[in-house]
Amino acid sequence: KMTADNEIEIKEAFQRAQKGHNNKAKLVASLNSRYNKLEDKTLFHEEFVHYLKYAMIVYKREPTVENVMEFVARFATKEEEEEEDDAEDDHPFLSFLFNFLLESHKASSHAVRFRVCQLINKLLGSMAENAQIDDDLFDLIHQAMLVRATDKFPNVRIQAALAMTRLQQPKDPDCPTINAYMLILENDTNAEVRRAVLSCIAMSPRTLPKVLKRTRDIKENVRKLAYQVLAEKVHIKALTIAQRVVLLQQGLHDTSEAVREVVCSRLLPAWMLRLDGNFTELLHRLDVENCAQTALDTLQAIFRGTPTEELLQNRAQLDNRKLVPVDSLSCENVLYWRALCEFIKGKGDDGDEMLEQVLPDAATYADYLYGYLKAVPLLSEEQRADFNQLELVMTKEFISQQLIRLIGCLDTNEEGSRKRVLAVLQEMLALPQTPSSLVSLLTEKLLTLLPDDHRRIQTVAEIISDVRDPIMEASKPVDQNMSRRQQVQLAEVKVRILEAKQTLEDCIAAQDFSRAGELKDSIAELENHRNQILQEVTESSQPSDKEIRAEKSDPETLLRCLIMCAELLKQMSIKTRIGPTISALMSSLVLPSIANAHPAVRNMAVVCLGTCTLHSKELAKTHMVLLLQIAQLDEVKIRISALRAVIDLLLLFGFQLLSESAATQTASQSQSPERQEEDAPAAEDRGDAAEDTAQSILVMLSELLDSEVSDLRSEAAEGLAKLMYTGRISSAKMLSRLVLLWYNPVTEDDTRLRHCLGVFFQLYARESRVHQEVVEEGFLPTVRTLMNAPATSPLAEVDINNVVELLVELTRPSVTECVCLQEVCVHDYLAVRMCGEMLQDPTAPEVRLYAKTLSNLELSRGETVRKDLQTLLQQLVQVVKDRVCLRALEKMVLQLADAREQAELLSGSALQPLDVNADGNNPASRQRKVGTAKGGRKPSRRAESSERSARRRPFLEIQTIFDCVIFHTCSAPPPFDHSDGENVPESLAVVRPSRRAKIAALEKTKLDLNTLINQEANVS
Repeated sequence: KMTADNEIEIKEAFQRAQKGHNNKAKLVASLNSRYNKLEDKTLFHEEFVHYLKYAMIVYKREPTVENVMEFVARFATKEEEEEEDDAEDDHPFLSFLFNFLLESHKASSHAVRFRVCQLINKLLGSMAENAQIDDDLFDLIHQAMLVRATDKFPNVRIQAALAMTRLQQPKDPDCPTINAYMLILENDTNAEVRRAVLSCIAMSPRTLPKVLKRTRDIKENVRKLAYQVLAEKVHIKALTIAQRVVLLQQGLHDTSEAVREVVCSRLLPAWMLRLDGNFTELLHRLDVENCAQTALDTLQAIFRGTPTEELLQNRAQLDNRKLVPVDSLSCENVLYWRALCEFIKGKGDDGDEMLEQVLPDAATYADYLYGYLKAVPLLSEEQRADFNQLELVMTKEFISQQLIRLIGCLDTNEEGSRKRVLAVLQEMLALPQTPSSLVSLLTEKLLTLLPDDHRRIQTVAEIISDVRDPIMEASKPVDQNMSRRQQVQLAEVKVRILEAKQTLEDCIAAQDFSRAGELKDSIAELENHRNQILQEVTESSQPSDKEIRAEKSDPETLLRCLIMCAELLKQMSIKTRIGPTISALMSSLVLPSIANAHPAVRNMAVVCLGTCTLHSKELAKTHMVLLLQIAQLDEVKIRISALRAVIDLLLLFGFQLLSESAATQTASQSQSPERQEEDAPAAEDRGDAAEDTAQSILVMLSELLDSEVSDLRSEAAEGLAKLMYTGRISSAKMLSRLVLLWYNPVTEDDTRLRHCLGVFFQLYARESRVHQEVVEEGFLPTVRTLMNAPATSPLAEVDINNVVELLVELTRPSVTECVCLQEVCVHDYLAVRMCGEMLQDPTAPEVRLYAKTLSNLELSRGETVRKDLQTLLQQLVQVVKDRVCLRALEKMVLQLADAREQAELLSGSALQPLDVNADGNNPASRQRKVGTAKGGRKPSRRAESSERSARRRPFLEIQTIFDCVIFHTCSAPPPFDHSDGENVPESLAVVRPSRRAKIAALEKTKLDLNTLINQEANVS
């Protein structure tokens, strides 16, 4: 009770502070009043610390203890505030409390260390903004918290990190706090510690890269908080374009819905707020030409959180025709226009009216598109050397691509509008000056407007014919000799006519009329001859009205035609057979281009050939060998295209394609008379030829796994993974190669390969028991390869324990989605294999690894299997000399034995067994407990110590404790937590229970310090 003068005893204050409903401000004021009246405050300090120690030895986050900690912090800083108001620098109680805490931070009890760091954090956080402390005290706090930031208990590290928040000096390049924070972010394996540092680290050019790296953290909560910190503390202008793009690419496609939600609801609105809501400015800061898809995803995310009316107000700079004027087109506003139209189109029928406000009718848009595309210049080689001209053309091509994609938003249901759009697309594809970068897109949009494959094939074939064989006027070549002879003849005739006319005049003057008549007839003949020559000259100089088709074979033309052909084959239904038109394109265009000198032409021809063979099994059998040759001999890009085609054919038709092809070739060879006697042996060898071909393909793929070219290596690995997952091949040796490739340090930077194989292993093992048996069969070869790897090999760096744990997890019976009704599971076979391997050489170094792995297997409950394994294990116990292995094997024997056998073994063995107080007939009592974390991680020491301490508890209690251990090892990676003997109190977000439920739970579990305090008082 409070005294009359409103004072309170320290003990009573601590007792009242435990209860949350008490007014701590009154408690603080009352105790502070008593403190201020004391002249000698030493006794008060000692008594206060005496009662504080009761709370500091409790590690669990009990509400009563938390209330006491809050009360102590408020009381200490209250005294500091009053001293500050009195303009005095001495704060005796606060200094005393800090010194006491600093003396206690090295205590052996992790509870005390935790409470020391927590209280220092609360004290520093409760002090005023402009509060000052002594430099020496500052240094002591700093040093102590730096030490505790490396504590082996995560919760201690969390509180130490939080306590150093106000000790940071961002402008100091050598600030030890910031250095410690960056070290923790980089290396601490506890997610909650990394989250604590993220929440309090000061932003600077030094710390920003570390925070950005946490957006790729393995834990969802850390990634989420990293994006929140970036949204709140980092201006968009402080990030480079590459950093902004990477943030959006990863954040908008994160596997966690919560992280994607933070990016959409926190990061993007914060950026838009700092850019005054200007979409064009945001796109300008994302470099849309190189990252168009990321910019589109960003706009779509913003649109989803924006009201419809506001979207229409922020539409692009459209004129009265609902078009962006050609002079105003830029990469940013055309991409925004496209994104807005696609977003509204995605609303379905609800967005039709809105779409009419931002997009014109199809015919108007087709004319607009045609006008812009015709204005895109085609640069010569000399002009391409000018960077400014090249950049301008690339910008125009990007704008053209976005305008072409907008065709998908047009309403083409009306026949006239659709015909106009089709006509524009066909004309643009036929124009020689249309850039090659637009051909694929134009063809794709053209094919989407055509209803059936027959019309598509005919239309594209006509366009290819017009491009490759354009119609030209036929002109006769001028014969220079003939023209010269005609001119000479014409001159001679003219001279003879002049001479005849002169002679005629002379004859008339001499009145020789008979001679004059002859000359007159001669002149008439010469003039007729002259006119005939003139007509011949005129006819030879006039152009012909005939039109002919001239075939073009330059690389640019061939590439355009092949791009159109490839797009057609991709858009065709797989069920559409190869008709005469496609066959003609294959023979006249695709196959001749395979041998073209230009690499881009060859690559596109291989793509066309591979796609075409998917539509025809006969064509696939014919050209399979050609594709295999290209996959081994050509340039890297072309080899990859051929390799993809081969994999696709094997996935679609299987390896039977090779046997049929071999049979066809053998039959065709046996048609000659010389080979008729060899028909029977040839028929027997067909199967062998097919097997040899299949083997050669697998050898080729296996060799490509060792290629120094990462793209080829990744393509081969992905192809093998597809073939194995679909069941086209089943090879334990190949699976072992893929596992070793996944772990090989050489492939560490190959993100695509690592991601592909990581997904494949999980899906492959879950698919069926047969796949698990393949993994089990490849277990020992994989281990042998790693154990025998020379020191110079990259495989010598691989953690073999991690590989073994992965293979054990993949073969676990509970992993497969199919319910196994067989009595013997895959782990039984694996156990027998390992036992046999150990019996062959009991002194081998891998024996310890096998013995440890045996205890992690999930064995079946069949009596026959258990007895067989017991026999093998008992043989091993007799021959194995290593003590660690021996203990593991004896433990395994005890787990397999039933209650009666255990009693017999106990009487003759010095080993102390598990005292399992459960019924021996209960199958659950014989079931082995699983102690490895999912994902192939090592079990923590905490799991082992918990199991040892629980050996004499009832079975159900052991199982409950072990379940908790499994959860802990899954949620936190091992290194810092190996020696944790704690029950870490996690501050995770949980569903809030009702108030009544909370009160009921609190009454059952709350800790009351009064009992301890009173007990101490009675003893004293």
